Amino acid sequence: MVQLVPAGATRARRAIAATADHLATQAAMELFTRGGNAVDAAIAANAAIAVTGPHLCGLGGDLFALVRTPDGEVVGLNASGRAGSGADAAALRAEGHTTMPLRHDVRAVTVPGCVDGWVLLHERFGSVDLATILGPAIRLAASGFPASPLLVGSLGLLDDVARERFAELVEQATTAGAPVRRPGVALALQAIAAHGRAGFYQGAFGEGLLALGSGLFTRADLATVQADWVAPLRTQAFGLELATIPPNSQGYLFLGAAALADGLDLPADPDDPSWPHLLVEAAATAGFDRPDVLHEGADGVALLDAIAARAGLVDPVRAGKRPVAATDGDTTYLCTADASGLAVSLIQSNASGLGSWLVEPTTGINLHNRGLGFSLRPGRPAEYGPGRRPPHTLCPALATRDGELAAVFGSMGGDAQPQILLQVAARLFATPRDGATADVATAIGAPRWALKGAATGFDTWTSGRAPSVAVEGHAPSSWREGLAARGHDVVGAPAFDAAFGHAHAIVVEPTGTFAAAADPRSRVGSAAGI
Repeated sequence: MVQLVPAGATRARRAIAATADHLATQAAMELFTRGGNAVDAAIAANAAIAVTGPHLCGLGGDLFALVRTPDGEVVGLNASGRAGSGADAAALRAEGHTTMPLRHDVRAVTVPGCVDGWVLLHERFGSVDLATILGPAIRLAASGFPASPLLVGSLGLLDDVARERFAELVEQATTAGAPVRRPGVALALQAIAAHGRAGFYQGAFGEGLLALGSGLFTRADLATVQADWVAPLRTQAFGLELATIPPNSQGYLFLGAAALADGLDLPADPDDPSWPHLLVEAAATAGFDRPDVLHEGADGVALLDAIAARAGLVDPVRAGKRPVAATDGDTTYLCTADASGLAVSLIQSNASGLGSWLVEPTTGINLHNRGLGFSLRPGRPAEYGPGRRPPHTLCPALATRDGELAAVFGSMGGDAQPQILLQVAARLFATPRDGATADVATAIGAPRWALKGAATGFDTWTSGRAPSVAVEGHAPSSWREGLAARGHDVVGAPAFDAAFGHAHAIVVEPTGTFAAAADPRSRVGSAAGI
């Protein structure tokens, strides 16, 4: 077996980007060289990977972003879509569903928020026109791109019904490197470049979504902008201010766990088995009640206060015993920054792999299944219903030190996203112990653990039993032995396994130089700068 060797950090002074696909990174760099800023580059990168990585994200998915402006302000964007006007939890219960359907059911689809997110980002921060920004993605879709090994593998997991819907991709992406064209996506991107959101939501895609929904969505639903500017949720930990998106995002779990971990005696050496144990305890203590408390109207500050109040549940010696609810994610994260002080932490997703396994036939855009986050239990705050946003796993992160940008970072990974961010942040900021920042490439490539439910990457807190702790194969043996000795249910996993996220980060070094790293687990990710 060939073991991946993570590349070193990429450094730059003027502008930098890190993404899960080198073609998306190239799109970002093209925008920088054409006079665009970090927001222009982030949109260009996201559009490019929406073409090349439909197993990760796409125009049929949702988006969250944090933007740090040149004057030091940090703003949040929630571009997660809402359920259609025909959403009916009682009807699903009457059919025998106890949880939201995962595949082959349009009711798991909310109005995709990605394009509205691009439009709002561009209107507020863009410095070049949308046609220029979307140009690289349009060329990739129209002229073709080489299929990535992860795309080929994801298509191989489809059942026969889904393979028929995804015929355009299945028939082309037969092997890694095979050329793939997506002309319908090219036309959709051209319509956005020419007409903004109307070119998408009132165009061919919108008409197709209405038809697929058969009454689930209305024209008024599609006319409603699916994105909002929001105040970031913040906390102090590891000598920095950490920020993320407030609910309906689960980002509060990262902040709450980081604050708990900051109060623990973390070993200086991450190979010490106490290091993963204490972080596992912090993450589990923060997250076990997520199904009961996370919904779009939740008070993020109150959720952080509740986590802080149960700090006593963290057992420094043994795996803690916590309540368990009675009842593998695919996303893409990217980050950009430029010398003006503008920086972007952006995450965009289909939810689970290729999403709902439904495709809008005119454009060939696959639809996410973010509705899986809704509850079907009557009276729950997160119950499926018209116009509601589901609880969301997506949680971009941004760190500042004394008001200055320290880092933008994030990861895909379903329920495990806050746990991955916790480990990356601890390696970057807590382990050095002297206010310095650790090497970003080392932190990104280092081994990880993840709490796992019984079946999917979205049932960590709902599987009916305490989650196990999965440990990557390149972790030191002391982790597995030490965690098991402390009472954790430990399961092994391959080295550099994509199930442990595609995390990317940009940090600002003391000299003011940017340093970035893309996750080797993405196989085709890259960082680049100028």
